[in-house]
Amino acid sequence: MLKKDVKKSEVFSLTEMKIHIIIADDNSFIREGMKIILNTYEEFDVVATLKDGQEAVQYCKNHSVDIALLDVRMPVMDGVEATKLISESTKAKPLILTTFDDDEYIIDAVKNGAKGYLLKNTEPERIRDAIKSVFNGHTVLQDVVLDKIKSSLNAATERESKADMTQFTERETSIMTLIAKGLSNKEISKTLFISEGTVANYISSILSKTGLEHRTQIAIYYLTGKGK
Repeated sequence: MLKKDVKKSEVFSLTEMKIHIIIADDNSFIREGMKIILNTYEEFDVVATLKDGQEAVQYCKNHSVDIALLDVRMPVMDGVEATKLISESTKAKPLILTTFDDDEYIIDAVKNGAKGYLLKNTEPERIRDAIKSVFNGHTVLQDVVLDKIKSSLNAATERESKADMTQFTERETSIMTLIAKGLSNKEISKTLFISEGTVANYISSILSKTGLEHRTQIAIYYLTGKGK
């Protein structure tokens, strides 16, 4: 009898540990297909599928959601605006799942608090890994998406920063400039002749001063003067 009770407890524990996901997409075929795929993984529980950003925001406000998987182009409210509201008013973490045609939205989505940005043709296993990574506090940007961000930012790096740089030290300003140019921590360390650990410490200081969450948001802040 005791053995059966233990097993029931373990099953309950596993259920409670599932990552609760919502999927918002105006294409019913995509959202229901994604639900079927994600529910094949035992660590996921797709708790709702929704047809626009407004429904996604409302659901996240009224229910316990870990990950909000959002399309960008949706009626009533798009994924970019939904990302902003979900980030500001709920504990759910927005993860954008979209197409190449939506690349003009990438910077706005990241600026609004998106924890990841994936393409719809991504393999299920990679989407699974991305969801788990975002759930564990990381930011996920596919290389092709990151390249598009760098391309957009590089086109603007010749302009002076629009951000208020008075709160930053000279070294922090230098690092922000190099981040905006798309350099990695390793490349920054070589350029400034400091260790990667020192670069990471400066980035942590910049994030603390700005209230931003990751280096891509630093680049956007540097070039546009706009934070979260």
